[in-house]
Amino acid sequence: MTDVKLDCTGLNCPVPIVRISQAIKKMETGQTLEVTADDPAFSADVDAWINKMGHELVALDDGAVQRAVIRKV
Repeated sequence: MTDVKLDCTGLNCPVPIVRISQAIKKMETGQTLEVTADDPAFSADVDAWINKMGHELVALDDGAVQRAVIRKV
């Protein structure tokens, strides 16, 4: 179960990453954020953002609508 859900379907790069950054700032350490998006670049963008920001990627599901679960560190 995730603490916060964010729907970024229909949004293209860089908007999903901007929305993720905004949501993470409002969260407590240890909370999880579930993001859904249909931008083809989403998985690569999330992976790069995670590596840069140091949060934990709990899950990343590919498909027409991708889902990422991120834990704030």
